[in-house]
Amino acid sequence: MSLDQISLTRPDDWHLHLRDGPILERVLPATARCFGRAIIMPNLKPPVTTVQQAGDYRDRIVRATPGDSCFEPLMTLYLTDNTPPDEIYRAAECEFIHAVKYYPAGATTHSDSGVTNLGNVAAALAAMQDAGLPLLLHGEVTDLDIDIFDREAVFIKRHLARLIDDFPDLRMVLEHVTTAEAVEFVLAAPAHIGATITAHHLLLNRNAMFEGGLRPHYYCLPIIKREKHRQALIDAATSGSPKFFLGTDSAPHPKHAKESDCGCAGVFSAPVAIELYAEVFESVGALDRLEAFASFHGPDFYGLPRNRDSITLKRQAWCVPESFELGRTNSPDGAAVAIVLRAGTAISWQLADD
Repeated sequence: MSLDQISLTRPDDWHLHLRDGPILERVLPATARCFGRAIIMPNLKPPVTTVQQAGDYRDRIVRATPGDSCFEPLMTLYLTDNTPPDEIYRAAECEFIHAVKYYPAGATTHSDSGVTNLGNVAAALAAMQDAGLPLLLHGEVTDLDIDIFDREAVFIKRHLARLIDDFPDLRMVLEHVTTAEAVEFVLAAPAHIGATITAHHLLLNRNAMFEGGLRPHYYCLPIIKREKHRQALIDAATSGSPKFFLGTDSAPHPKHAKESDCGCAGVFSAPVAIELYAEVFESVGALDRLEAFASFHGPDFYGLPRNRDSITLKRQAWCVPESFELGRTNSPDGAAVAIVLRAGTAISWQLADD
């Protein structure tokens, strides 16, 4: 591995928001340029709650995929209080559905249909355990009396340990972990408990949201935390542990929706994600462990084959564009742009042309 370029088995993104309609068509190429597969989040409006809806959404994604890309969407179902076990079994038998997503009701963007009480989904979870279908957890409580910076740690203490006791064979992914407590819990948990880590939680601590003023494009849920937690995430991602793998949680929103009186949560990182992960790993002298984190741990956890082709990153500074065109939307002027993570700044790694 030279100092000027690195080659990786083509990575996958194990947590991705693609939206729908015109935005889907614009943002999908940003992921397909370098990732072979992605776990697609189901929090559309209305949410993707059935196998039929997942298949229809998958068809729209496939139609939007660039013709020169081998990108494969891995679909999920949105868990609700009323998800029947029969739908879980149908999903497990479906070749394109790979997991079920748990959102606490009201936890993040388009999560209004989420679970109000884990007791309401016990039958669905038992079916998932029986069928071998993983549960993907947005691991936060939503109680208004719990500080927003503590909601992940409280979820782990209050709910996750009990979930593992009640469903000891259910594969679970604690998604977009943000705290030292989450890292410690996952490391101590059984082998079938994993976690994804985003680029923005590796790069930013909570001071970034207030540097020189309020920075709405750094607002995400779970919210970014203190520096000690960022360091714990870097240690986990670069540790070589197979429990941690790449999940960008890239979540595009039009600029006007982020910069509003009630801005949306979500960081749009897909156009720069693999390059930013490389920066993080290089910063701690761990570039030799990036491939395992990005390309091996995820498919191994999901029981899928690793990709057979590769990508190359070259050391070449480039400036992230100030904005990303989303095309025609319902924005005030009929057109919209998104702001990419690190917009207007230089990145030291760049995806090489094939």
